[in-house]
Amino acid sequence: MSSADTSLHDAVHQLYQSNHAWLYGWLRKRLGCADNAADLAQDTFARILASRRVLEAREPRAYLTTVAKGLLINWYRRQSLERAYLDALADLPEELAPSLEQRLIILETLHEIDSLLANLPEPVRRAFLLSQIDGLTYPAIAEVLGVSLGSVKRYMQQAFRQCLELMA
Repeated sequence: MSSADTSLHDAVHQLYQSNHAWLYGWLRKRLGCADNAADLAQDTFARILASRRVLEAREPRAYLTTVAKGLLINWYRRQSLERAYLDALADLPEELAPSLEQRLIILETLHEIDSLLANLPEPVRRAFLLSQIDGLTYPAIAEVLGVSLGSVKRYMQQAFRQCLELMA
């Protein structure tokens, strides 16, 4: 292990020791569930370790809160997506319902698509959804968005590039 890795590990360990209980309590108040709070607290420290930015944090609790809020927003979005999917499944006749394995695969795919869309700039996301969900042509998308046809083409190229990167 290099000295930089050792320093990073030590800094995260110190941050964890000093703030884990506080972060867990903060998350538990917001979630109302000890298990989910514990998971998100661990995810917060894992994200910090992976980012290698812990040494830059001057206000550790503000830093932890910022990272945890991002994870919390993603968690709520995932929960909402899963509820919507399960609600849609409830409307299907039993013989058409996917197996448990298929449900898990579909949910994971939905989460990946949701993540991809969340990372796209708003006009790119809107153009992509108008094309792929609503079936609009590029000229129709340009009209709806009030942009040039060339802009729509650039937006779609950017969206498809993101899709390809996700598949790689």
